[in-house]
Amino acid sequence: MSNKVILVVLDGLAYETAQQCMGFLQGLTEQGKATLYKVQSELPSMSRPLYEAILTGIAPVHSGIVHNHIIRNSDQKSVFSLARRAGLTTAAAAYHWFSELYNRSPYDAVRDRFTNDPEQLIQHGLFYHQDSYPDSHLYLDAEWLRRQHDPDFLLVHPMNIDDAGHRAGLDSAHYRNTARHSDTHLSEYLIQWMQAGYQIMVTADHGMNRDNSHGGTLPEEREVPLYVIGECFSHDTKAAPRQLELCGTVCELLGLQDHNKPLASSLLIEGLFRERDYR
Repeated sequence: MSNKVILVVLDGLAYETAQQCMGFLQGLTEQGKATLYKVQSELPSMSRPLYEAILTGIAPVHSGIVHNHIIRNSDQKSVFSLARRAGLTTAAAAYHWFSELYNRSPYDAVRDRFTNDPEQLIQHGLFYHQDSYPDSHLYLDAEWLRRQHDPDFLLVHPMNIDDAGHRAGLDSAHYRNTARHSDTHLSEYLIQWMQAGYQIMVTADHGMNRDNSHGGTLPEEREVPLYVIGECFSHDTKAAPRQLELCGTVCELLGLQDHNKPLASSLLIEGLFRERDYR
């Protein structure tokens, strides 16, 4: 079974902040349109290693992407590479580190900011390189990609929540209000995506601490939200998905054969996934 999938990664959004501040997403859960899970991030709780973990299902200690300053292409099978192998169309509105991981490295803004290349793993991309790039613009970029290219897999990655956390910390009005604003901007498009039949996953790479940073083992650094929206999800409140299972779950939703990635089968309706031995 093949579905179109949108994965939203809200950079730096702690689980409790999502519960308290993401009013529209929480409204969807109250109305039975979405289900929220608590997911623990891999370590280190840093962005580039966790982008790789989410998109490949490989922990940083095994992928080799162990901190933010490793600038090279991923050498793992990712959602993007597996989707392209199957002839699917890929797109991303995202921070330029995704371009470096899955397209060309190092990032060249003139060459890579606007990507439209069928030979790349991310075929259609609108990439940005300033952490303050407005989330409102980022969601608009994502919607333009969706309407223009009708991708099978679309990655949406805004940065303002993380940027606010680094400026003011977890326990700050700036961080919380930035989360609220991002939720409001996202709400403009989520309803359209739902009506169009997309299977949607909204999560975060890591959280934030009171030292205006992240990277360690504190719960507020590691505990992140995962909202799932769509008819292919079981919406089983007892499910306990792991961050490394998100890649395989996306692959399963896309109908990819032989992806050999661990997946959170309890997230999906019975019969959608194929039993595999991941020992």
